[in-house]
Amino acid sequence: MGGDHGPDVIIPAAVSALERHPKVKLILVGDKELLQAKLKQHQLENETRIQIQHASQQVAMDESPALALRGKKDSSMRVAINLVKDGTASACVSAGNTGALMATAKFVLKTLPGIERPAIVSALPTMKGHTYVLDLGANVDSSAEQLVQFAIMGSVLAESIDGRKKPTIALLNIGSEEMKGNERVKEAAALLNNIDLNYVGFVEGDGLYRGDVDVVVCDGFVGNVALKSSEGVVHMMRHYLRQSFTRNIFTKLIGLIASPVLKHFSNQLDPRAYNGANFIGLNGIVIKSHGGADEVGFSNAIHIAILEAELDVPKNISQHLDVIIQGQAA
Repeated sequence: MGGDHGPDVIIPAAVSALERHPKVKLILVGDKELLQAKLKQHQLENETRIQIQHASQQVAMDESPALALRGKKDSSMRVAINLVKDGTASACVSAGNTGALMATAKFVLKTLPGIERPAIVSALPTMKGHTYVLDLGANVDSSAEQLVQFAIMGSVLAESIDGRKKPTIALLNIGSEEMKGNERVKEAAALLNNIDLNYVGFVEGDGLYRGDVDVVVCDGFVGNVALKSSEGVVHMMRHYLRQSFTRNIFTKLIGLIASPVLKHFSNQLDPRAYNGANFIGLNGIVIKSHGGADEVGFSNAIHIAILEAELDVPKNISQHLDVIIQGQAA
């Protein structure tokens, strides 16, 4: 029921996901009457791979996470996460209020043993494919130990999803030299040098998109600013390209000739292809879609949830943590 568009986007996205994954079943959580009416509009009222789980409440996009957690125990968000906890569902996907989703997921599912705080992680496009970046906003202030935990989780995610053996990990910093950065980043670097991870040092902001490392680690304040700044640059580039190619009849003609190249360029930077951020570190899978996502974007978020459920990413993280903890004890 969440996001900017609610069922009008989520139901078509669900149909696309079912076509892409023939063995998957989806549970739509929310107002039963409304969802049934929307399914009927799409001639899906008899689709056996779609179920409806009624929820009598909704969490507003601007609602306080604390109030939502205490007062909305039958919200679509809470009911969906409960389905993950009791094993009815393998993962939860939501485009709703990010703070409320994180607070509810952490309260219901709890964090994995050895993880103090969950983080938000997503793949970002690079010149060589993509890089996983975390934290993207769950924790505005993180200790050195928590940054190490983020690094472990990011490493497991990259290895699980992409099959990358010993993924390379870097800390986002204001310089690549060892003396650069605040004390927490320096301390995290020292800790990472002493555990069984492929830690390669610091990377600066301009290195996020070169694709030289598989995982970039930072606290949520820095990560969110970097993410939103990057989105703004993409929007600005599209604005100026559109403006440049529509100035007059000659530029319009050039734009028409260059349209295949421009379309390819746009597809490579299309944020919909990377929509779906993982609340990693929880004892269950919760994927956050951008609130303004369209059918393509939300369908991709469902795809990420399915992939992580098939690979059982939380279990892989827990096992990897056990190995590292045992190694440190030895």
